[in-house]
Amino acid sequence: MKLSHHLLWLTASTLFAQGTTPDMLLKPPKDSWPAYHGDYSGRRHSALTQINPQNVGGLTLAWAYQTGANAQIKASPILVDGVIYFSTPDNVYAVDARSGHQVWHYTYPPNKGFHIGSRGVSMYGEWLYFMTPDAHLVCLNAKDGTVRWNVAVADSQRGYWTSMSPLIVRNHVLVGVSGDFDNLTGFIKSVDPETGKTQWRWDSTPPSGTPNATTGGMTWMTGTYDPESDTVFWGTGNPTPVLNGDNRPGDDPDTCSIVAIDPNTGKKKWAFQPSPHDTHDWDAVEIPVLVNADFHGAPRKMLMQASRNGYFFVLDRLTGESLVTTPFGPVNWSSGLDQKRQPIPNPAKNPAQDGRLVAPDEGGLTNYRSPSFDPKTGLFIVSAHPSYGIYFTKPADGTFGWAGADYGVWGKGVLQAIDYQTGKTVWTHELGPNSAGAGVLTTESGLLFTGDAQGSVLALRTSDGKTLWHAGQGQSMQSSPITYELDGRQYVLTSGGGVMFAWALPE
Repeated sequence: MKLSHHLLWLTASTLFAQGTTPDMLLKPPKDSWPAYHGDYSGRRHSALTQINPQNVGGLTLAWAYQTGANAQIKASPILVDGVIYFSTPDNVYAVDARSGHQVWHYTYPPNKGFHIGSRGVSMYGEWLYFMTPDAHLVCLNAKDGTVRWNVAVADSQRGYWTSMSPLIVRNHVLVGVSGDFDNLTGFIKSVDPETGKTQWRWDSTPPSGTPNATTGGMTWMTGTYDPESDTVFWGTGNPTPVLNGDNRPGDDPDTCSIVAIDPNTGKKKWAFQPSPHDTHDWDAVEIPVLVNADFHGAPRKMLMQASRNGYFFVLDRLTGESLVTTPFGPVNWSSGLDQKRQPIPNPAKNPAQDGRLVAPDEGGLTNYRSPSFDPKTGLFIVSAHPSYGIYFTKPADGTFGWAGADYGVWGKGVLQAIDYQTGKTVWTHELGPNSAGAGVLTTESGLLFTGDAQGSVLALRTSDGKTLWHAGQGQSMQSSPITYELDGRQYVLTSGGGVMFAWALPE
Protein backbone atom coordinates (compact mmCIF):
# COMPACT_ATOMS: atom_id res chain seq x y z
CA MET A 1 0.00 0.00 0.00
CA LYS A 2 2.80 2.42 0.89
CA LEU A 3 4.53 1.58 -2.39
CA SER A 4 1.42 2.35 -4.44
CA HIS A 5 1.01 5.70 -2.71
CA HIS A 6 4.68 6.49 -3.38
CA LEU A 7 4.24 5.63 -7.06
CA LEU A 8 1.24 7.93 -7.22
CA TRP A 9 3.44 10.76 -5.97
CA LEU A 10 6.19 9.99 -8.47
CA THR A 11 3.75 9.71 -11.37
CA ALA A 12 2.07 12.96 -10.46
CA SER A 13 5.35 14.83 -10.03
CA THR A 14 6.32 14.16 -13.64
CA LEU A 15 3.18 15.94 -14.86
CA PHE A 16 4.17 19.38 -13.60
CA ALA A 17 6.70 21.40 -15.58
CA GLN A 18 6.53 24.17 -12.99
CA GLY A 19 4.35 25.25 -10.11
CA THR A 20 3.96 22.88 -7.19
CA THR A 21 4.88 19.23 -7.34
CA PRO A 22 3.99 16.47 -4.88
CA ASP A 23 7.66 16.28 -3.85
CA MET A 24 7.68 20.04 -3.14
CA LEU A 25 4.64 19.70 -0.89
CA LEU A 26 6.27 16.80 0.96
CA LYS A 27 9.57 18.64 1.51
CA PRO A 28 9.53 22.31 0.45
CA PRO A 29 12.82 23.71 -0.90
CA LYS A 30 14.25 26.83 0.72
CA ASP A 31 13.05 29.08 -2.12
CA SER A 32 9.40 28.05 -1.64
CA TRP A 33 6.52 28.09 0.81
CA PRO A 34 4.11 26.04 -1.31
CA ALA A 35 1.20 25.48 1.11
CA TYR A 36 -0.67 27.14 3.95
CA HIS A 37 1.52 25.63 6.68
CA GLY A 38 4.64 25.56 4.51
CA ASP A 39 4.69 21.77 4.57
CA TYR A 40 2.08 19.16 5.50
CA SER A 41 2.98 18.91 9.20
CA GLY A 42 1.62 22.26 10.40
CA ARG A 43 4.82 22.86 12.41
CA ARG A 44 5.60 26.20 10.72
CA HIS A 45 9.29 25.62 11.29
CA SER A 46 11.88 26.61 8.68
CA ALA A 47 15.34 25.12 8.15
CA LEU A 48 16.72 28.53 7.08
CA THR A 49 19.53 29.96 9.21
CA GLN A 50 20.90 33.06 7.44
CA ILE A 51 18.96 35.31 9.81
CA ASN A 52 20.06 34.32 13.30
CA PRO A 53 20.06 35.67 16.88
CA GLN A 54 23.38 37.44 16.32
CA ASN A 55 22.35 39.44 13.22
CA VAL A 56 18.55 39.69 13.44
CA GLY A 57 18.88 43.18 14.92
CA GLY A 58 19.98 44.35 11.48
CA LEU A 59 16.75 43.36 9.70
CA THR A 60 15.47 46.07 7.39
CA LEU A 61 12.51 46.51 5.07
CA ALA A 62 13.26 44.98 1.67
CA TRP A 63 9.91 45.94 0.13
CA ALA A 64 6.25 46.54 0.93
CA TYR A 65 3.20 45.82 -1.22
CA GLN A 66 0.00 47.78 -0.58
CA THR A 67 -3.25 46.17 -1.67
CA GLY A 68 -5.05 49.51 -1.51
CA ALA A 69 -8.08 47.70 -0.09
CA ASN A 70 -9.84 48.23 3.20
CA ALA A 71 -9.80 44.51 3.94
CA GLN A 72 -7.14 43.32 6.37
CA ILE A 73 -4.74 40.62 5.18
CA LYS A 74 -5.51 37.47 7.17
CA ALA A 75 -4.03 35.11 4.59
CA SER A 76 -0.91 33.07 5.05
CA PRO A 77 0.88 33.69 1.74
CA ILE A 78 2.35 30.92 -0.38
CA LEU A 79 5.47 31.18 -2.55
CA VAL A 80 6.22 29.17 -5.69
CA ASP A 81 8.60 29.95 -8.59
CA GLY A 82 9.53 33.34 -7.15
CA VAL A 83 5.91 34.56 -6.94
CA ILE A 84 3.95 35.18 -3.75
CA TYR A 85 0.20 34.50 -3.80
CA PHE A 86 -2.20 35.69 -1.10
CA SER A 87 -5.82 36.71 -0.74
CA THR A 88 -8.32 39.00 0.94
CA PRO A 89 -12.07 38.48 0.61
CA ASP A 90 -12.94 38.63 -3.14
CA ASN A 91 -9.29 39.22 -4.14
CA VAL A 92 -6.20 37.20 -5.05
CA TYR A 93 -2.81 38.89 -5.51
CA ALA A 94 0.33 37.64 -7.26
CA VAL A 95 3.47 39.57 -6.23
CA ASP A 96 7.13 39.20 -7.22
CA ALA A 97 8.93 37.78 -4.16
CA ARG A 98 12.17 39.69 -4.88
CA SER A 99 10.79 43.16 -5.57
CA GLY A 100 7.21 43.30 -4.25
CA HIS A 101 5.94 44.34 -7.69
CA GLN A 102 2.47 43.14 -8.63
CA VAL A 103 2.33 40.38 -11.24
CA TRP A 104 -1.46 40.23 -11.44
CA HIS A 105 -4.60 40.84 -9.36
CA TYR A 106 -7.87 38.91 -9.57
CA THR A 107 -11.19 40.23 -8.24
CA TYR A 108 -14.14 37.92 -7.62
CA PRO A 109 -17.54 39.32 -8.71
CA PRO A 110 -19.64 41.19 -6.10
CA ASN A 111 -21.52 38.79 -3.84
CA LYS A 112 -23.59 38.61 -0.65
CA GLY A 113 -21.25 36.24 1.15
CA PHE A 114 -19.93 36.80 4.66
CA HIS A 115 -16.73 38.83 4.22
CA ILE A 116 -15.07 37.90 7.52
CA GLY A 117 -11.64 37.29 5.97
CA SER A 118 -9.64 34.98 3.73
CA ARG A 119 -6.93 32.59 5.01
CA GLY A 120 -5.15 32.19 1.67
CA VAL A 121 -4.92 30.23 -1.56
CA SER A 122 -3.49 26.81 -2.38
CA MET A 123 -1.70 25.47 -5.43
CA TYR A 124 -1.74 22.26 -7.49
CA GLY A 125 0.67 22.28 -10.43
CA GLU A 126 0.09 25.60 -12.19
CA TRP A 127 -3.38 26.13 -10.71
CA LEU A 128 -4.49 28.17 -7.70
CA TYR A 129 -7.54 27.38 -5.56
CA PHE A 130 -9.43 30.17 -3.78
CA MET A 131 -12.42 29.95 -1.41
CA THR A 132 -14.90 32.82 -1.74
CA PRO A 133 -17.13 34.51 0.85
CA ASP A 134 -20.24 33.02 -0.81
CA ALA A 135 -18.92 29.43 -0.49
CA HIS A 136 -17.50 28.87 -3.97
CA LEU A 137 -14.17 27.28 -4.94
CA VAL A 138 -12.47 29.08 -7.83
CA CYS A 139 -9.59 27.63 -9.86
CA LEU A 140 -7.23 30.24 -11.32
CA ASN A 141 -4.29 30.05 -13.70
CA ALA A 142 -1.25 30.93 -11.57
CA LYS A 143 0.43 32.66 -14.54
CA ASP A 144 -2.19 35.34 -15.14
CA GLY A 145 -5.11 34.90 -12.72
CA THR A 146 -7.63 33.87 -15.35
CA VAL A 147 -10.51 31.66 -14.21
CA ARG A 148 -10.44 27.99 -15.16
CA TRP A 149 -13.61 27.00 -13.33
CA ASN A 150 -15.87 28.09 -10.47
CA VAL A 151 -17.99 25.66 -8.44
CA ALA A 152 -20.28 26.06 -5.43
CA VAL A 153 -19.01 24.13 -2.38
CA ALA A 154 -22.07 24.93 -0.25
CA ASP A 155 -25.27 26.99 -0.43
CA SER A 156 -24.54 30.50 0.81
CA GLN A 157 -28.28 31.25 0.82
CA ARG A 158 -28.63 28.79 3.72
CA GLY A 159 -25.91 30.56 5.72
CA TYR A 160 -22.69 28.83 4.66
CA TRP A 161 -19.57 30.83 3.86
CA THR A 162 -15.91 29.96 3.31
CA SER A 163 -12.63 31.60 4.24
CA MET A 164 -10.07 28.77 4.57
CA SER A 165 -7.11 27.82 2.41
CA PRO A 166 -7.65 24.39 0.79
CA LEU A 167 -5.36 21.47 1.58
CA ILE A 168 -3.86 19.72 -1.47
CA VAL A 169 -3.21 15.99 -1.08
CA ARG A 170 -2.19 14.34 -4.36
CA ASN A 171 -5.19 14.87 -6.70
CA HIS A 172 -7.54 15.94 -3.90
CA VAL A 173 -8.40 19.56 -3.11
CA LEU A 174 -9.76 19.36 0.43
CA VAL A 175 -12.03 22.19 1.55
CA GLY A 176 -14.04 23.03 4.65
CA VAL A 177 -16.91 25.38 5.44
CA SER A 178 -18.14 27.95 7.96
CA GLY A 179 -21.67 28.73 9.10
CA ASP A 180 -22.29 28.07 12.77
CA PHE A 181 -24.69 30.99 13.10
CA ASP A 182 -27.28 28.68 11.56
CA ASN A 183 -28.35 25.07 12.02
CA LEU A 184 -26.18 23.58 9.30
CA THR A 185 -24.08 20.46 8.85
CA GLY A 186 -20.32 20.95 8.78
CA PHE A 187 -18.33 18.90 6.30
CA ILE A 188 -15.03 18.31 4.54
CA LYS A 189 -15.26 17.93 0.77
CA SER A 190 -12.70 16.54 -1.66
CA VAL A 191 -12.74 18.20 -5.08
CA ASP A 192 -11.06 17.06 -8.30
CA PRO A 193 -8.38 19.69 -9.11
CA GLU A 194 -8.91 19.34 -12.86
CA THR A 195 -12.71 19.45 -13.10
CA GLY A 196 -14.04 20.85 -9.84
CA LYS A 197 -16.26 17.79 -9.37
CA THR A 198 -16.83 16.42 -5.88
CA GLN A 199 -14.91 13.22 -5.15
CA TRP A 200 -16.29 12.60 -1.64
CA ARG A 201 -17.81 14.39 1.33
CA TRP A 202 -17.48 13.66 5.05
CA ASP A 203 -20.18 15.16 7.30
CA SER A 204 -19.26 16.09 10.86
CA THR A 205 -22.92 15.98 12.00
CA PRO A 206 -26.15 14.48 10.64
CA PRO A 207 -28.29 16.55 8.26
CA SER A 208 -30.33 19.38 9.77
CA GLY A 209 -33.69 18.09 10.96
CA THR A 210 -32.45 14.64 12.01
CA PRO A 211 -34.37 13.76 15.21
CA ASN A 212 -32.38 13.96 18.47
CA ALA A 213 -29.20 14.97 16.63
CA THR A 214 -27.08 18.09 16.78
CA THR A 215 -25.84 20.18 13.86
CA GLY A 216 -22.69 22.27 13.45
CA GLY A 217 -19.13 21.00 13.47
CA MET A 218 -17.84 23.50 10.92
CA THR A 219 -14.43 22.91 9.34
CA TRP A 220 -13.13 26.41 8.71
CA MET A 221 -9.37 25.98 9.21
CA THR A 222 -6.85 24.06 7.09
CA GLY A 223 -5.94 20.57 8.29
CA THR A 224 -2.63 18.70 8.12
CA TYR A 225 -1.54 15.48 6.42
CA ASP A 226 0.66 12.50 7.29
CA PRO A 227 1.95 10.81 4.09
CA GLU A 228 3.31 7.82 6.02
CA SER A 229 -0.10 6.71 7.26
CA ASP A 230 -1.92 8.49 4.41
CA THR A 231 -4.16 10.32 6.86
CA VAL A 232 -5.59 13.82 6.96
CA PHE A 233 -6.16 15.46 10.35
CA TRP A 234 -8.78 18.18 10.73
CA GLY A 235 -10.41 20.14 13.54
CA THR A 236 -14.16 20.68 13.72
CA GLY A 237 -16.22 23.47 15.23
CA ASN A 238 -18.89 23.78 17.88
CA PRO A 239 -22.33 22.19 17.83
CA THR A 240 -25.54 24.21 17.38
CA PRO A 241 -27.57 25.62 19.06
CA VAL A 242 -24.34 27.31 20.15
CA LEU A 243 -24.84 28.23 23.81
CA ASN A 244 -28.02 26.30 24.52
CA GLY A 245 -27.15 22.63 24.99
CA ASP A 246 -30.48 21.48 26.42
CA ASN A 247 -31.86 20.40 23.03
CA ARG A 248 -28.78 18.35 22.16
CA PRO A 249 -28.00 16.08 25.13
CA GLY A 250 -24.91 13.90 25.07
CA ASP A 251 -21.42 14.63 23.77
CA ASP A 252 -22.47 15.84 20.28
CA PRO A 253 -19.97 13.49 18.56
CA ASP A 254 -17.53 14.83 15.97
CA THR A 255 -18.19 18.47 16.92
CA CYS A 256 -15.33 20.27 18.69
CA SER A 257 -13.20 17.29 17.64
CA ILE A 258 -9.93 16.32 16.00
CA VAL A 259 -10.72 13.79 13.29
CA ALA A 260 -8.48 11.47 11.24
CA ILE A 261 -9.73 11.01 7.66
CA ASP A 262 -8.69 8.78 4.75
CA PRO A 263 -8.02 11.29 1.90
CA ASN A 264 -8.92 8.71 -0.76
CA THR A 265 -12.39 7.84 0.52
CA GLY A 266 -13.37 10.39 3.15
CA LYS A 267 -13.85 7.65 5.74
CA LYS A 268 -13.16 8.56 9.35
CA LYS A 269 -10.37 6.57 11.03
CA TRP A 270 -10.74 7.98 14.55
CA ALA A 271 -11.87 11.07 16.44
CA PHE A 272 -10.84 12.74 19.70
CA GLN A 273 -13.11 15.35 21.29
CA PRO A 274 -11.43 18.26 23.12
CA SER A 275 -14.83 19.73 24.11
CA PRO A 276 -17.62 17.16 24.56
CA HIS A 277 -21.07 18.81 24.57
CA ASP A 278 -19.63 22.29 24.07
CA THR A 279 -21.79 25.17 25.32
CA HIS A 280 -19.20 27.98 25.02
CA ASP A 281 -18.53 28.27 21.25
CA TRP A 282 -15.08 26.69 21.50
CA ASP A 283 -14.25 25.31 18.08
CA ALA A 284 -11.50 22.67 18.02
CA VAL A 285 -10.39 23.78 14.55
CA GLU A 286 -6.96 24.89 15.81
CA ILE A 287 -4.08 23.46 13.77
CA PRO A 288 -3.32 19.76 14.45
CA VAL A 289 0.50 19.85 14.43
CA LEU A 290 2.27 16.60 13.45
CA VAL A 291 5.57 15.72 15.14
CA ASN A 292 7.78 12.63 15.07
CA ALA A 293 9.92 12.63 18.22
CA ASP A 294 10.65 10.82 21.46
CA PHE A 295 7.95 10.87 24.07
CA HIS A 296 9.08 9.81 27.54
CA GLY A 297 12.02 7.95 26.03
CA ALA A 298 10.27 6.16 23.17
CA PRO A 299 9.73 7.30 19.56
CA ARG A 300 6.13 8.34 18.86
CA LYS A 301 4.19 9.72 15.92
CA MET A 302 2.29 12.52 17.61
CA LEU A 303 -0.36 15.13 16.95
CA MET A 304 -0.37 18.28 19.10
CA GLN A 305 -3.08 20.89 19.48
CA ALA A 306 -3.46 23.93 21.71
CA SER A 307 -7.24 24.07 21.73
CA ARG A 308 -9.54 27.05 22.05
CA ASN A 309 -11.07 25.56 25.23
CA GLY A 310 -7.79 26.06 27.12
CA TYR A 311 -6.35 22.54 26.95
CA PHE A 312 -3.13 21.38 25.31
CA PHE A 313 -3.29 17.89 23.82
CA VAL A 314 -0.64 15.46 22.63
CA LEU A 315 -2.17 12.48 20.82
CA ASP A 316 -0.78 9.34 19.24
CA ARG A 317 -1.81 10.17 15.71
CA LEU A 318 -2.07 6.53 14.62
CA THR A 319 -4.68 5.69 17.26
CA GLY A 320 -6.04 8.97 18.62
CA GLU A 321 -4.94 8.03 22.16
CA SER A 322 -4.20 11.02 24.40
CA LEU A 323 -0.65 11.13 25.78
CA VAL A 324 -1.01 14.58 27.38
CA THR A 325 -4.14 16.53 28.31
CA THR A 326 -3.48 19.60 30.42
CA PRO A 327 -4.60 23.26 30.65
CA PHE A 328 -2.15 25.85 29.35
CA GLY A 329 -3.83 28.78 31.08
CA PRO A 330 -6.87 29.63 33.24
CA VAL A 331 -9.57 26.94 32.78
CA ASN A 332 -12.52 26.48 35.14
CA TRP A 333 -15.24 24.83 33.02
CA SER A 334 -14.10 21.21 33.40
CA SER A 335 -14.58 18.85 36.34
CA GLY A 336 -11.76 16.51 35.29
CA LEU A 337 -10.88 14.05 32.55
CA ASP A 338 -12.67 10.93 31.35
CA GLN A 339 -11.05 7.58 30.49
CA LYS A 340 -9.98 8.94 27.09
CA ARG A 341 -8.38 11.97 28.80
CA GLN A 342 -11.05 14.16 27.28
CA PRO A 343 -12.25 17.02 29.53
CA ILE A 344 -15.54 16.48 31.37
CA PRO A 345 -17.78 19.58 31.18
CA ASN A 346 -19.01 20.92 34.50
CA PRO A 347 -22.77 21.64 34.14
CA ALA A 348 -22.42 24.43 36.70
CA LYS A 349 -20.45 26.39 34.07
CA ASN A 350 -23.13 26.16 31.39
CA PRO A 351 -24.58 29.54 30.40
CA ALA A 352 -27.41 30.61 32.71
CA GLN A 353 -29.91 33.48 32.93
CA ASP A 354 -28.03 35.03 35.84
CA GLY A 355 -24.64 34.51 34.16
CA ARG A 356 -21.68 32.22 34.74
CA LEU A 357 -18.03 33.31 35.02
CA VAL A 358 -16.05 31.03 32.71
CA ALA A 359 -12.37 30.76 31.77
CA PRO A 360 -11.43 31.12 29.00
CA ASP A 361 -13.85 33.58 27.36
CA GLU A 362 -15.67 32.99 24.07
CA GLY A 363 -12.57 33.91 22.03
CA GLY A 364 -10.78 31.02 23.69
CA LEU A 365 -7.33 30.56 25.16
CA THR A 366 -6.18 30.49 21.54
CA ASN A 367 -7.99 30.56 18.21
CA TYR A 368 -7.17 30.62 14.49
CA ARG A 369 -3.60 31.83 15.07
CA SER A 370 -1.13 29.22 13.78
CA PRO A 371 1.30 27.82 16.37
CA SER A 372 4.81 26.56 15.66
CA PHE A 373 6.84 23.60 16.88
CA ASP A 374 10.61 23.92 17.28
CA PRO A 375 12.29 20.48 17.18
CA LYS A 376 15.55 21.70 18.76
CA THR A 377 13.97 22.90 21.99
CA GLY A 378 10.89 20.66 21.91
CA LEU A 379 8.73 23.76 22.43
CA PHE A 380 5.21 24.16 21.08
CA ILE A 381 4.72 27.92 20.80
CA VAL A 382 1.26 29.46 20.59
CA SER A 383 -0.30 32.91 20.73
CA ALA A 384 -2.57 32.63 23.78
CA HIS A 385 -5.34 34.68 25.39
CA PRO A 386 -5.72 34.09 29.14
CA SER A 387 -9.22 35.39 29.83
CA TYR A 388 -12.55 35.23 31.67
CA GLY A 389 -16.04 35.84 30.31
CA ILE A 390 -19.62 35.82 31.57
CA TYR A 391 -22.01 33.54 29.71
CA PHE A 392 -25.78 34.07 29.69
CA THR A 393 -28.74 32.17 28.32
CA LYS A 394 -31.58 34.23 26.93
CA PRO A 395 -34.81 32.25 26.52
CA ALA A 396 -36.25 35.11 24.49
CA ASP A 397 -33.73 34.26 21.76
CA GLY A 398 -35.54 30.98 21.15
CA THR A 399 -34.20 27.47 20.88
CA PHE A 400 -31.78 27.78 17.98
CA GLY A 401 -29.00 30.12 16.93
CA TRP A 402 -26.95 31.53 19.79
CA ALA A 403 -29.79 31.51 22.34
CA GLY A 404 -27.62 33.52 24.70
CA ALA A 405 -24.69 35.89 24.93
CA ASP A 406 -21.18 36.14 26.28
CA TYR A 407 -19.27 39.12 27.62
CA GLY A 408 -15.52 39.25 28.10
CA VAL A 409 -14.53 40.69 31.48
CA TRP A 410 -10.74 40.27 31.43
CA GLY A 411 -8.09 39.09 29.00
CA LYS A 412 -4.64 39.72 27.60
CA GLY A 413 -2.33 38.44 24.88
CA VAL A 414 0.73 36.31 25.60
CA LEU A 415 3.08 34.13 23.61
CA GLN A 416 3.43 30.81 25.36
CA ALA A 417 6.09 28.11 24.95
CA ILE A 418 4.90 24.66 26.05
CA ASP A 419 7.05 21.58 26.72
CA TYR A 420 5.21 18.84 24.80
CA GLN A 421 6.54 16.13 27.12
CA THR A 422 4.70 17.54 30.12
CA GLY A 423 2.36 20.23 28.85
CA LYS A 424 4.00 22.73 31.20
CA THR A 425 4.72 26.30 30.12
CA VAL A 426 8.47 27.01 29.87
CA TRP A 427 8.21 30.75 29.19
CA THR A 428 5.67 33.45 28.33
CA HIS A 429 6.03 36.75 26.50
CA GLU A 430 3.49 39.56 26.91
CA LEU A 431 1.84 40.67 23.66
CA GLY A 432 -0.48 43.38 24.97
CA PRO A 433 -3.75 43.99 26.81
CA ASN A 434 -5.69 42.25 24.02
CA SER A 435 -5.10 39.00 22.19
CA ALA A 436 -2.75 39.29 19.22
CA GLY A 437 -3.86 38.04 15.81
CA ALA A 438 -0.52 36.84 14.44
CA GLY A 439 0.60 33.26 14.04
CA VAL A 440 4.07 32.00 14.90
CA LEU A 441 7.09 31.02 12.76
CA THR A 442 10.27 29.42 14.09
CA THR A 443 13.55 28.87 12.27
CA GLU A 444 16.44 26.43 12.72
CA SER A 445 18.72 29.30 13.77
CA GLY A 446 16.80 29.68 17.04
CA LEU A 447 14.51 32.56 16.09
CA LEU A 448 10.78 33.06 16.45
CA PHE A 449 8.74 35.61 14.46
CA THR A 450 5.26 36.86 15.36
CA GLY A 451 3.32 40.07 15.95
CA ASP A 452 1.89 41.79 19.03
CA ALA A 453 -1.43 43.55 19.63
CA GLN A 454 0.09 47.02 19.10
CA GLY A 455 1.06 46.60 15.43
CA SER A 456 4.67 45.49 15.82
CA VAL A 457 6.41 42.52 14.23
CA LEU A 458 8.75 40.73 16.66
CA ALA A 459 11.77 38.45 16.51
CA LEU A 460 12.34 36.52 19.73
CA ARG A 461 14.89 33.96 20.84
CA THR A 462 13.06 30.64 20.73
CA SER A 463 14.73 29.15 23.80
CA ASP A 464 13.63 31.83 26.27
CA GLY A 465 11.32 34.32 24.49
CA LYS A 466 13.69 37.30 24.73
CA THR A 467 12.98 40.10 22.23
CA LEU A 468 15.87 40.54 19.78
CA TRP A 469 14.23 42.84 17.18
CA HIS A 470 10.94 44.59 16.51
CA ALA A 471 9.49 47.01 13.98
CA GLY A 472 6.21 48.88 13.67
CA GLN A 473 3.79 47.99 10.86
CA GLY A 474 1.03 50.53 11.53
CA GLN A 475 -1.62 47.85 12.16
CA SER A 476 -1.53 44.52 13.92
CA MET A 477 -0.71 41.35 12.06
CA GLN A 478 -3.65 39.00 11.51
CA SER A 479 -1.75 36.43 9.45
CA SER A 480 1.16 34.04 10.02
CA PRO A 481 4.73 34.96 8.99
CA ILE A 482 6.57 32.89 6.40
CA THR A 483 10.23 32.83 5.36
CA TYR A 484 12.10 31.94 2.16
CA GLU A 485 15.51 32.34 0.53
CA LEU A 486 16.02 33.65 -3.02
CA ASP A 487 19.38 34.42 -4.67
CA GLY A 488 21.13 33.70 -1.39
CA ARG A 489 19.05 36.19 0.61
CA GLN A 490 16.57 35.17 3.31
CA TYR A 491 13.31 37.09 3.64
CA VAL A 492 10.65 37.10 6.36
CA LEU A 493 7.18 38.00 5.13
CA THR A 494 4.65 39.64 7.47
CA SER A 495 1.51 41.76 7.07
CA GLY A 496 -0.21 44.68 8.77
CA GLY A 497 -3.62 45.94 7.69
CA GLY A 498 -3.71 45.76 3.89
CA VAL A 499 0.09 45.83 3.44
CA MET A 500 2.50 42.93 2.92
CA PHE A 501 6.02 43.52 4.28
CA ALA A 502 9.25 41.70 3.36
CA TRP A 503 12.15 41.94 5.80
CA ALA A 504 15.77 40.98 5.11
CA LEU A 505 19.34 41.72 6.16
CA PRO A 506 21.04 44.58 4.26
CA GLU A 507 22.65 43.52 0.98
